Amino acid sequence: MPDTPAALLRALFEAAVARAAAPAMLTPHLPAPPRGRTVVVGAGKAAAAMAQAVEAAWPQNAPLSGVVVTRYGYGVGPLPRLTVIEAAHPVPDQAGQQAAARIRAAVQGLSADDLVLCLISGGGSALLAAPLPGITLADKQALNRALLTSGASIAEMNIVRKHLSSLKGGRLALAAAPARLVTLLVSDVPGDDPSIIASGPTIPDPSTQSEARAVLARHHIVPPPPVARLLANPDFETPKPGHPAFAGTEVRFVATPQDALEAAAQTARAAGITPLILGNALEGEAREMGRVMAGIARQCRRHGQPVRPPCVLLSGGETTVTVRGAGLGGRNVEFLLSLAIALEGAPGIHALAADTDGVDGGAEVAGALIGPDTLSRALAAGLTPLQSLDANDAHPFFAALGDQLITGPTRTNVNDFRALLLL
Repeated sequence: MPDTPAALLRALFEAAVARAAAPAMLTPHLPAPPRGRTVVVGAGKAAAAMAQAVEAAWPQNAPLSGVVVTRYGYGVGPLPRLTVIEAAHPVPDQAGQQAAARIRAAVQGLSADDLVLCLISGGGSALLAAPLPGITLADKQALNRALLTSGASIAEMNIVRKHLSSLKGGRLALAAAPARLVTLLVSDVPGDDPSIIASGPTIPDPSTQSEARAVLARHHIVPPPPVARLLANPDFETPKPGHPAFAGTEVRFVATPQDALEAAAQTARAAGITPLILGNALEGEAREMGRVMAGIARQCRRHGQPVRPPCVLLSGGETTVTVRGAGLGGRNVEFLLSLAIALEGAPGIHALAADTDGVDGGAEVAGALIGPDTLSRALAAGLTPLQSLDANDAHPFFAALGDQLITGPTRTNVNDFRALLLL
């Protein structure tokens, strides 16, 4: 067993990320080479690592070409047969737009004898920047920034994004037809809905333009005029279930949030700690989630319910932060700061929360850790926890305490990971 609570929490997080990042997990899901060509396309934080795994497993005598786009810093170096492009996330940039154009070109002119392997993971919505006619990259950038600070869920954001893209919302599948299409997914969304992951470029879209307009209205976002006009034009509605372009397409999950939580649970058992997975799709405001988890932890300590210590409460999903202050946001650190405040230094309770992609909000930091002494150390350092929470500025708070969790690029993304350790 690791010698400190922090070390154990880190080991649980590392086990979760390793389960989602292992290239060997992809290989069993690969189809057999076709009679014709195989074209690989993809987008997301795991796209480069997935492309590398495909290359390693694909027969050398079978034709293979294609291009994928990933976040800056998430590449794997040059590949012999596939091209990896790096672009901006979470706000798209020109590199992402150029990558999207190359991906569209790669799937043009294929036949029914050809195979398109589409490698999709979290982050693909921003990386696959392909604005519909009439709107500009600047329009999409402005809208993305507004959505990211609005408190909108990932599902809500991607409903909007799908309806502004010439590739997302199933439109990449239309471009690839009549080739056989197999999509390999690393899920980063609550519920693992393939139409939401990276805005579902190869998946029929059940959502509507009306729903996209409703998301913007609900979060008080006034879109640029070209965006408003496009969302009101039925000629630009996304392709729906039943469209012939989706006949025979396949979707295969390579890694999910549940896989990551089960890997962490196995590591906890090996350390003599009872794990309890509370859910892999928990959503809501991060600060509210912190208060709720504090209540569950207290119930475990006082009454042994729903599990008796020593135990670890594991959960995944994607909380939201409605940014009202001047801080950087970051849903995992906001959750932890709220949790620490609610626990009031309760003994024997430690926690870690981090994004499995290594980036929480606007900082190149995965998350942080807290313990029973977090508040006392903060006060001794002259920090004001409540003010930091109100300003949505938890990243500097944990940086000052030396409690940040910095991983660098993990080249995967199965959403947030939260662990509350009760000793």
